[in-house]
Amino acid sequence: MGVLDTFRLDGRTALVTGGNRGLGKSFTLALAQAGARVAFVARDADRNAATVAELAAEGVDVLPITGDITVAADVDRAVAETVAGLGGLDILVNNAGACFHNPSWDVPDEEWDTVFDLNVRALWKCSRAAGRHMRAHGGGSIVNVGSMSGFVVNRPQWQPAYNASKAAVHHLTRSLAAEWAPDGIRVNAVAPGYVKTEMSPVHRPELRRYWIEDAPQQRYAMPEEISPSVVFLASDAASFMTGSVLVVDGGYTVF
Repeated sequence: MGVLDTFRLDGRTALVTGGNRGLGKSFTLALAQAGARVAFVARDADRNAATVAELAAEGVDVLPITGDITVAADVDRAVAETVAGLGGLDILVNNAGACFHNPSWDVPDEEWDTVFDLNVRALWKCSRAAGRHMRAHGGGSIVNVGSMSGFVVNRPQWQPAYNASKAAVHHLTRSLAAEWAPDGIRVNAVAPGYVKTEMSPVHRPELRRYWIEDAPQQRYAMPEEISPSVVFLASDAASFMTGSVLVVDGGYTVF
């Protein structure tokens, strides 16, 4: 096998949470382009259908699953539909997430709960549901989407719930990697910096001083610049990696 072949995902199946927009849609496309059969789960049925059509126009067929991963029954159903529809589940990408900008004094309980319910609890539920299948079928790879915000406190916006949730994702990644290695399940995370998505308003001029000028590369990323790292962590190219958090942030966290 040549070195480039180790990045291929032919014959494997993947499930991406929040795969109908932004980073999740880019991950769904990239995994399919690397050879995997891919399903994604997201709440908005209309947007799911639009994403399927967009990807089909690029020559990629994916399986959409409409569901809310903060609901335990929907998590189990998403895994079951992926296995039934694609013939198995080898790769899970825990991408779905939420963020609110608010000073700590002003964060309502509902906002804190929303962030942790999706960013941490749902990720935990998805990992266990997928992990049970992987354990029973010889292993697999889980890629969690953390953030550089799990390492630094962003500015000028305050987002304490999001920062804490992503730090939790990073350490949960390590915890599951340690426990599940004997089952052949690798668990890693990618920690992006600022990426142009609906959730990250990188275009706003008042944020440029802190979001762009503080980064060595002096720019933000596009979603397709993060996708190769997810493919790498999912593939045999990362076969000796587990419990790692791969930072892809244009150098932001070096300062």
